[in-house]
Amino acid sequence: MRDPYVILGVDRSASAKDIKSAFREMAKKFHPDQNPDNPKAKERFAEANSAYEIVGDKKKRGQFDRGEIDNEGKEKFAGFSGQPGQGNPFAGMHRQQRGGSPFGGNMGGAEDILKEMFGSAFGGAQQQTGFGGTQQNQRRPQAADITLKAVARVEDLARGKTQILFPDGRKVSVTIPPEAKDGQVIRLQGQGNKQPGAQPGDALITLVIKQGGKFEIRGTDLRIDTKLPLKTAVNGGKIAVETMDGKISLGVPAWTTSGKIFRLKGKGLPTKDKGMGDLLVRVMISLPEEIDGDLKALFGRNG
Repeated sequence: MRDPYVILGVDRSASAKDIKSAFREMAKKFHPDQNPDNPKAKERFAEANSAYEIVGDKKKRGQFDRGEIDNEGKEKFAGFSGQPGQGNPFAGMHRQQRGGSPFGGNMGGAEDILKEMFGSAFGGAQQQTGFGGTQQNQRRPQAADITLKAVARVEDLARGKTQILFPDGRKVSVTIPPEAKDGQVIRLQGQGNKQPGAQPGDALITLVIKQGGKFEIRGTDLRIDTKLPLKTAVNGGKIAVETMDGKISLGVPAWTTSGKIFRLKGKGLPTKDKGMGDLLVRVMISLPEEIDGDLKALFGRNG
């Protein structure tokens, strides 16, 4: 493996906070769930994870900086006393035989960050090593994934949830992330196929965003067409407008033309920054349902 500082793109003098921030950015960019068709992203993700296990841990970072462990976190031979040129070259192995790690430190730092970011367990079960210690990142075989589709209406996007029926009859709630795109894949860990002696597979849910209905989806904004009575268009007044939260009253100025768009702030869909998009209301002038003789006379179309 390359130098962990180089992998994470930070200087050797970088603070622990900067190192953690760099790892979060790489994990977000190269996470396999975000790059299902890019094998190189998976490699970069694994490389970043390994690098952070070294320089993201205070004790192991010190060992690495002092040259006591290499780029992969393996202890270097340091003579017969643990110092260069003398001591027992098998000291690290003996520490393992006493149940410890030759590296020390917290092996779960990267895993904790990934849990926080993606809500999933990483690293797998701890397995016994040949010397009696423990080793993380060794996982049982995993059963096959399953692929399904979930239809999301505008109401589903607004509340961030939809439901999907699995082939075995289960109804599972699927969380829709803010600003989700049509065709986006959502991974439900452990909801896939099951087989003895293996971890359950995952369910890969392809999101199908359903357009239509009263509201048109435009990113995080919504648009709706609303009738504007001719009298209100000329004289001004208020009209009722439907929103995702129910009807509200919209003030329309006098002499409003058909097709004019009014923007209602915060009446759209959730955004990634925990805000809300807007509702775009397009008013369309409409004539009275019944013939108005006075109106016909006004335009000189009697008889």
